[in-house]
Amino acid sequence: MKTYFKENQVTAKKEFEIIKITDDVRSVVEDSKISNGIVYVISEHTTTGITVNENLECVERDILAQMDRLFPDDYPYNHNHYLPSYGTIGGNAPGHLKSLVTGNHCVYPVVDGEIKLGHAADMYFVEYDGIKNRKYMVYVLGE
Repeated sequence: MKTYFKENQVTAKKEFEIIKITDDVRSVVEDSKISNGIVYVISEHTTTGITVNENLECVERDILAQMDRLFPDDYPYNHNHYLPSYGTIGGNAPGHLKSLVTGNHCVYPVVDGEIKLGHAADMYFVEYDGIKNRKYMVYVLGE
């Protein structure tokens, strides 16, 4: 059994953004030279998500709008207070909660060197906490 690991960097252009990463993940699978196995895509951050959905702008807008509706910025979250361990005020409670909904990873089979992803599906890195340099891991396992 072989393994292949790569960290990819991504930077959102907006405070909340859905960023398509399917092609980057496919490139990692190709570079791995693993023909049959599994690919794991995992975010390294607690205010981001990894999700799979249809690549349509209207779907992306709906996802972001519904997340804002579920977790509004002006709600009195417990996390929005001074955090001595960070030396600052925690103001990103909505990002933490939104990330729970999308999750932090996705897993797909790799068959004959290709990710078995549905014809309308794409993988996304979702930023919920501002314009930051972020990383996600791609781990391919197989033969």
